[in-house]
Amino acid sequence: MRILYLVHQYIPEYVGGTELYTHWVAYALNQRGHQVTVFYRRSAEGVGQRHHVEEGVHVWAAWAGSPSPTRRFLATFGNLSLVHVFERVLEEAHPDLIHVQHLMGLPVALVHSIQRRGLPFVVTLHDYWWACANANLLTNYSQQICNGPRAYLNCARCALARAGYSRLWPVLLPVAGLLAWRNHLLAQALEAASGLVAPTEFVHRWYTAHGAPAERLQVISPGLERVTATPRRTQRSGGPVRFAYIGGLSWQKGVHVLVEAFNGMRGMGELWIAGDESCAPAYVARLRAQATPSIRFLGRLTREEVWETLAQVDVVAVPSLCYESFSFVVSEAFAAGVPVVASRLGPLADRVRDGVDGLLVPPGDVAAWRAALQRLVDEPDLLAHLRVNVRPPMALDEHVDRIEALYAQLVDGNRRRQAAP
Repeated sequence: MRILYLVHQYIPEYVGGTELYTHWVAYALNQRGHQVTVFYRRSAEGVGQRHHVEEGVHVWAAWAGSPSPTRRFLATFGNLSLVHVFERVLEEAHPDLIHVQHLMGLPVALVHSIQRRGLPFVVTLHDYWWACANANLLTNYSQQICNGPRAYLNCARCALARAGYSRLWPVLLPVAGLLAWRNHLLAQALEAASGLVAPTEFVHRWYTAHGAPAERLQVISPGLERVTATPRRTQRSGGPVRFAYIGGLSWQKGVHVLVEAFNGMRGMGELWIAGDESCAPAYVARLRAQATPSIRFLGRLTREEVWETLAQVDVVAVPSLCYESFSFVVSEAFAAGVPVVASRLGPLADRVRDGVDGLLVPPGDVAAWRAALQRLVDEPDLLAHLRVNVRPPMALDEHVDRIEALYAQLVDGNRRRQAAP
């Protein structure tokens, strides 16, 4: 098959769950003999395009100015330069199927280009962006979990708060109308998709409850890239319990809750924090100002360094304040045999078995987080119990088997329809 991946951003410029997933699956399918192309929007000034080949995978980058939050939002409604490059990619790659990983910062007209050619396409719902412009269902005005649009007035209030204009009530209705139109366009794109993929049961439930076509939405959990040289786990006894946070350094990830909880603990413990500090420098400065000498900041880690870190720690913490959609760091921790302490929120509550391979804690509750961390310091038998019950996550090969089967089914069905009289 000839497969085209459409994604909002890509490695090495951005390294997140969606970007890594796209990279892993693209290369796995290329190794299975498929012709694979990736198209993404690059962050760069001016207008341009670039094409190169990485180990057999064709990678196309297009740019039309650095995508600020406002530009990313407005791009949904149209960007001719990006559309023109994508049209060229469609002509050259001649795909049998397109897999849309994300459209943030890209025009919905790209879907129209796919439809005009009568090509099947799949959408993976990596987050909640298709219904929430914030993508994480966390409001900017109250920092509370949101359950979706309410006449889009709450969405407009959220957008104004994000832009720093919390009191511009005269424009509330026009902004609400713009957000309603955005969601209408994106809902049409999902309705036109040949198949929809949710990474977890929670995401499946959320999207079907908010109008996604349930008959085409299925759960296919992501697999984890096979690591051929995983560092041997460090055997330690009698030292401090090492907790680690590995991920984005932003308010909604709840790292400040973890730091505050750790600072009030008794006994021997260490907290290692890994993440790109340049994304939210003011937030990181606040974290550093609160940190005690027992807290280490590791900076942004390479893939190899992630595994090296996991081999040296005892517990991984995921203190998210918003709904995750999957959380690759949970998979990585379990692959390394490390228990997880996570917020009892959304998919995290489904993936971590409380008292079995980790602990679940109310999100944002500093006292509860401190108590959970303290238990793991005070009760070594509990830590040993959680560790022995950790199960390895799904491997990437198993996931790709399911994705490949879905592609084949959709391509075959599309060919039959086109051949029908």
